[in-house]
Amino acid sequence: MPLPAATIDRIMDDIARQGWSVAPDFMPQETVAQLANETLRLRQENALRPAGVGKGANRAVNAEIRGDFILWLEEPDLSAAQRGYLAFLEKLRLAANASLQLGLFEFEGHLATYPPGSFYRRHIDRFHNDSLRTLSCILYLNRDWKKADGGQLRLYLDEEKHIDILPHGGTLVTFLSDRFWHEVLPASRERMSITGWFKTRSEALL
Repeated sequence: MPLPAATIDRIMDDIARQGWSVAPDFMPQETVAQLANETLRLRQENALRPAGVGKGANRAVNAEIRGDFILWLEEPDLSAAQRGYLAFLEKLRLAANASLQLGLFEFEGHLATYPPGSFYRRHIDRFHNDSLRTLSCILYLNRDWKKADGGQLRLYLDEEKHIDILPHGGTLVTFLSDRFWHEVLPASRERMSITGWFKTRSEALL
């Protein structure tokens, strides 16, 4: 199933106008179900590990800041469903470079599961000494998610205003990585997503 041009145009318009976008049904539900089943299986096999905070020598696991488990998407271990999702994102990258001149070069991302009650405190997606992450992308994999389940993505639009986004399966959230602080609120059931970032090319490679 191809990614509708109208969906791409709407995401680009949103980012140009306000810096963030929420696109329900970005991925076909059949693919979302495959990705969710794969994530659950990998979680049961203990392939996902506790996520850390910081980078390099400063990286540490701190459950008081974040409690999710992750597995990086890497070749040659990608499944057909994961490749399908990345193909959709590639169309998004090309559109962002053409219409927004973001200079996006590559995508890095991981599967993520949040056990019931876990969270991720308010943070921003760029490291202090690394400006490569430019556009954050989150695809939710949760079936039949309800408001009472919690687990909202709280996106801070400014110091006084925020929006809460429910992690409905198939929804893609995108936002400028250096602009929006955000957090993951606790949920009453396991919460799954593919989280990642489009990065620009390092100046050292130019």
